[in-house]
Amino acid sequence: MNDKPKLHLYLCAPRGFCAGVDRAIQIVEEALKRYGPPVYVRHEIVHNKYVVESLRNKGAIFVGEINEIPETGQPVIFSAHGVAKRVPAEADARNLFYLDATCPLVSKVHKEAMLHHKRGREIVLIGHAGHPEVEGTMGQLPVGAVTLIETVADVSAFTPRDAENLAWITQTTLSVDDTAEIVAALTERFPAIVAPHKDDICYATTNRQQAVKAVAPKVSRMVVVGAPNSSNSRRLVEVAERAGCEKAFLVQRAADLQWHDLDSASSVGVTAGASAPEILVDEIIEAFRSRFDVTVETISTADEDVTFMLPRALRETAA
Repeated sequence: MNDKPKLHLYLCAPRGFCAGVDRAIQIVEEALKRYGPPVYVRHEIVHNKYVVESLRNKGAIFVGEINEIPETGQPVIFSAHGVAKRVPAEADARNLFYLDATCPLVSKVHKEAMLHHKRGREIVLIGHAGHPEVEGTMGQLPVGAVTLIETVADVSAFTPRDAENLAWITQTTLSVDDTAEIVAALTERFPAIVAPHKDDICYATTNRQQAVKAVAPKVSRMVVVGAPNSSNSRRLVEVAERAGCEKAFLVQRAADLQWHDLDSASSVGVTAGASAPEILVDEIIEAFRSRFDVTVETISTADEDVTFMLPRALRETAA
């Protein structure tokens, strides 16, 4: 007889890996296959400890900066978040062989920034200070060309050089709703400001937030699998609580689950940030099964079939 309390788990879909993360991990794995270890990676390839550790075990060496890499003919890989122009320049100066794992949707934002700058526009970047994607985007242009805006209050405090000659771009992993508020404030203050041709917040961020919004009103608790330094994962926690879930938790592994906050719940939502592998979601579900009589229901709000090509140097190997 099963005397465990009943629990209904709602799985958000889409969740977990996006095409940019998948490509970045593939780049490290293919480089290891083709060139053998070690392969050097500047910063975490994606923001997930489990992924980083598994690649480290296969022979990837993670460094903070290019100057930490010894003289080598082995590949150097730049993370999915993108890098400032100085980084490949430093690698070139040392004749290092590098592979760029920047997500193509981040590269799109870089190109937009450079085009606006070429056309003489002052650029506003909506994003979070200190995030590697923001540092990479701002680092495409000279200091002072891009102003970082984090909040609606920042919009009020911003004084442009020429209010008639502005453009805005965004980090790809922001809260869709927060960003809409900031854009509305920018447009109200600066009606001539130029918007991106296509939304900079990536499809995966948007889709994962939509799925959480669909599940949040059905549950009293939401578990978000992701890393504390993952912007898109942290946004999922905020979105869940705003959309009607009483409490959302960001956890890296099943060991992080707050059972004292979950044992009283009869329904729980589960999702994963774009850099969290599905194996960690499976681990979370098994942890619930050990304590509850679990039924699982998937709520799907979008289908994803996006894929990105590997760099030319690796395509032959992958094939």
